[in-house]
Amino acid sequence: MTRTRLAELAPAELESLRDQLTARLDQLRGAGLNLDLTRGKPGPDQLDLSNGLDGILAGDFGASDGTDTRNYGGLRGAGLRGIPEARALGGEILDLEPEQVIAGGNSSLSLMYLVIETALRDGLWGPDSSWSDEATRSGTPVRMLAPVPGYDRHFTICEQVGIEMVNVPMTDSGPDIQAIELLLTEDPMIKGIWCVPKYSNPTGCIYAERTVEAIAGLPNRAGRNFLVVWDNAYAVHDFEFPRTPLANILGFAQVQGTAAHIAMFASTSKITFAGAGLGFLGGSETLLLVIEERLRAMTVGHDKVNQLRHARFLRGRLETHMQAHANLIRGKFDAVQDHLDQELSGLDIACWTRPRGGYFVSIDTRPGLARRIIGLAAEVGVALTPAGATFPYGRDPEDRNIRIAPTFPDTLEIEAAMEVFTLCVRLAAAEQIIDERRSAP
Repeated sequence: MTRTRLAELAPAELESLRDQLTARLDQLRGAGLNLDLTRGKPGPDQLDLSNGLDGILAGDFGASDGTDTRNYGGLRGAGLRGIPEARALGGEILDLEPEQVIAGGNSSLSLMYLVIETALRDGLWGPDSSWSDEATRSGTPVRMLAPVPGYDRHFTICEQVGIEMVNVPMTDSGPDIQAIELLLTEDPMIKGIWCVPKYSNPTGCIYAERTVEAIAGLPNRAGRNFLVVWDNAYAVHDFEFPRTPLANILGFAQVQGTAAHIAMFASTSKITFAGAGLGFLGGSETLLLVIEERLRAMTVGHDKVNQLRHARFLRGRLETHMQAHANLIRGKFDAVQDHLDQELSGLDIACWTRPRGGYFVSIDTRPGLARRIIGLAAEVGVALTPAGATFPYGRDPEDRNIRIAPTFPDTLEIEAAMEVFTLCVRLAAAEQIIDERRSAP
């Protein structure tokens, strides 16, 4: 369908469109909508897929190595690194051997925080590797690279511990490697990079193999003590099967001699129960030993009973389980795409991603409109992720990126929310173009 770009409409046509859209928005204000597309949470029907966790142990609490999971500690390190079955599950998700994995509690984010805080305070690579000590000697703050748009909780960790962030643009194949290499050449106090390599939050891109290989080599290009934080949160969250592969960064790092500088993370938070799953840390023995020592002061071990029930529940059926998830949410993403295509295509006022998995759709509007659109939607009862949330410090320099999270609402709610959203995009764009014309010399 051929459509006229909004900017090409005659002044009277554009003002008429604005008035029509405003009137429709006024009607929706009285509809009592209360819709939420803010966070990527599993829907209740997705959580129901894992109800079989309840009672699966049936009184058998013994791990394969003989550990009684009800008690403190464990055999051969199971208390701190996790029981063998759980480490194997983490290895399956992260494409690692079980020996390369620590199985933790319900949060991979807490493991990320622990790794970052350890690198900052004590160092991950022996004496004199602390980021803070190096910052003190150089008189320059520690910085990390933040591909944008990106994941707000990564940014929160940096803000919490006092690490500055440097924006790096995302491309369809991952972070802009040329931009990264230039930044590393200019600034030796850039000490790490955040990565969500598969179905990246929020763009949904998958890092290309050449990008993965290049990122694995960054510690050799950077200043001392560089860390790649590889948050593979959506490793198995495909919409179509067999799953789309992701290149193995640790394999590339082993070839390039940088394996000790790669920290890999995953969890079952969007596989089983979001608040009662398992988090995983994967990497070299050098990294695991350092983190194991830190854990020794924090805990006598994570919840091994939960580790065991997850391992038994998902053993041999992880892909089948994720296909069931895909069957529940694929239609919700289709509904988002249908509304975007029908209402915004051809108008030259927005562009958006078409992910093949994950939890988000990323939309870029005309510059300067994200806050206005989100505000308009809120007025009629549709909550969207705050403008700027996908950038460090909540500052989108162009005020244009909006993240849509369609998994939690049902399809009818998504249909209603997307009607509001696309209406707000068109209205905000029409208002902006009218204002631009009026202010033109």
